[in-house]
Amino acid sequence: MSGEEPLTQQQEPEQVKKPDEPPPVAAPAPAEAKPESGSSRPAAAEEEKTISYRALVLTGYGGYEKIKLQVKSMNKSQLKAGEVLVRVKACGLNFAELLGKQGLYELLPSPPITLGMEGSGVIEAVGEDVTNRKVGDRIIAMNRHGMWQELAVVPANRTFPIPEAMSFEEAAALPVNYMTAYMMLFEMANLRPGKSVLIHMAAGGVGIAATQLCQTVQDVTIFGTASASKHETISQGGVTHPIDYRTKDYVTEIHKISPKGVDIVLDPLGGSDSQKGFSLLKPLGMLIVFGAANCVTGQKKNLLAMAKTWYNQLTLNTLKLMQTNKAISGFHLGYIHDEELFKMTLIKLLELYQQGKIKPRIDSCYHFEEVAEAMKRMHDRQNIGKIILLPEPKKSEEKPKSNAEAAENAEKNEAAVSEKKEEPAEEVETEKD
Repeated sequence: MSGEEPLTQQQEPEQVKKPDEPPPVAAPAPAEAKPESGSSRPAAAEEEKTISYRALVLTGYGGYEKIKLQVKSMNKSQLKAGEVLVRVKACGLNFAELLGKQGLYELLPSPPITLGMEGSGVIEAVGEDVTNRKVGDRIIAMNRHGMWQELAVVPANRTFPIPEAMSFEEAAALPVNYMTAYMMLFEMANLRPGKSVLIHMAAGGVGIAATQLCQTVQDVTIFGTASASKHETISQGGVTHPIDYRTKDYVTEIHKISPKGVDIVLDPLGGSDSQKGFSLLKPLGMLIVFGAANCVTGQKKNLLAMAKTWYNQLTLNTLKLMQTNKAISGFHLGYIHDEELFKMTLIKLLELYQQGKIKPRIDSCYHFEEVAEAMKRMHDRQNIGKIILLPEPKKSEEKPKSNAEAAENAEKNEAAVSEKKEEPAEEVETEKD
């Protein structure tokens, strides 16, 4: 199923709803109900299965105001074979959504589109041919997009049972970050005892995941770049040598400790940092590039930053690789099409969680109304661990989180979905797909 299919299904309730018709005096016969063409159900029965839900929709490329909190509707009875309907309890925020907001994420369809690649919740309905899932199951769910909504239709084969001890927030924090880190370290780099790894953005979601996974292998040395205020936390989490990339040259600092360099570099930055990463590799080492965070410098697309990043990209020929005995690899979870690999990786991660070897670190939780604050926190690199979005409406008496107050004050004039900018009745824009 493509990510657009649930939205196509949601258009049909518009055709069967007839709010202006007076209620029938008696229960109508099937012939009098005038059901939709091709349907044998009465219109009233169809309307009973029409449900509304809230969704965060990217309406265009640009700043935070381009993400609108809208009300949509769908027909619960129109699940396709192999699909399940999930009542979403928590969603993960990833850097890909920051890129998508600026039109820089190639796998995201053009707006308007509901964002979100991962979430957790409870199954409310199952389609035909779904035998391994049932109503009431607590599950992790993944899709290319469309998870930032209260109800989501996803393929059953992209759902995974949540361990009893795992919270919905932890479940939503696991898939994208930990699968990315696991596949890079173990499928690509073949991490083994005694190796050394440089992890950029070590306090972020992938950084925390990679650090924990490195600790499942004996005697691995971890270099991690992060701002100084995060060093104590990442050191406690397993980073052997934290480096403040804002005040020091991390290449120089690593060479002071390990003159020969490192065995593995995980690079989400791109540009000149890829060149530095390659220079840091020991012979037989591997550089894995899995992002281009240097392209994102503000709310909107920065053409100068993009040009600078691509101009400084690492370019080598095969002869150079041979002469240096080094390897370069690229990773993008969105292009993993091997369903068996996908499934086995997540199952392995859930086993590691149950064994107590990994545990997602939740930085903060924001309600859908606060999505602008959540995205700004990630953009400003203030988070330590995963930022979670909660579909549940924010209670009016609920106080803002202390760690988000600064972001709220700074962005209160720009955040279209912020409760401080609009009253709840105005903030939720009604739209049916």
